[in-house]
Amino acid sequence: MKASPTDQNELLRLQAADTRLGQLDHAVRTLPQAAELAALQPQVDALRARWISATGELEDARAELGRVESDVALVEARMKRDNDRVQQTASMKDVQALEAELASLAKRRDDLEEIELTVMERVEGLEAALAAVEAERTELDAKVEALESARAEEAARIAGQRESLARDRATIAGSLPADLVELYERQRSRYGLGAAKLQYGVSLGSNVKLTESDLAEIRRAAPDDVVLCPDSSAILVRGEDSGL
Repeated sequence: MKASPTDQNELLRLQAADTRLGQLDHAVRTLPQAAELAALQPQVDALRARWISATGELEDARAELGRVESDVALVEARMKRDNDRVQQTASMKDVQALEAELASLAKRRDDLEEIELTVMERVEGLEAALAAVEAERTELDAKVEALESARAEEAARIAGQRESLARDRATIAGSLPADLVELYERQRSRYGLGAAKLQYGVSLGSNVKLTESDLAEIRRAAPDDVVLCPDSSAILVRGEDSGL
């Protein structure tokens, strides 16, 4: 393949753009905020599990308290009914029976109120525990939100750089012969590098000094011949400092 030395030299600019684009893509994939967020995820999951557990315990305790309060209300309603009946009956036998039931109900109410107090104390303790977990979650959520915001900001900054660089890259590629760009793209796709400079006998594609036989073959090539690096297979761009 033939291409002017000027066009071949432009391939170095194209390769530099592609190298930088690859670096920017890598930077997006490896943003430090992403690593920090991943490191925080176990804490987020653990706190969520603790919150679910604490919420469930509190709901159960509140339900139990509701049942006890309902039982107390029923006992007090029965006591009121029996007191009213004591006031209305003239039968001593009924009065005695009612008074015995009232004594039993009073004991039942006292027992229930003691249970109610115990459950209320447990509810208060569980409310405090849940509040502590929620405070931890709020603090952690704020940290996560700040990292996500910083990650988005950095990703947007890199995206802006990439968009500008991609436009420059398209301009460079568009100014070169199609067959030269096609060869460049093919070599870059296959070997990871499309073009490299030959400097003082060293291919900057492989960073290896070429053998004398390789250099002799390159010397025999015309300036507009497109030659490939024997080590990296990239298009080898020659210049005044190639050491030929």
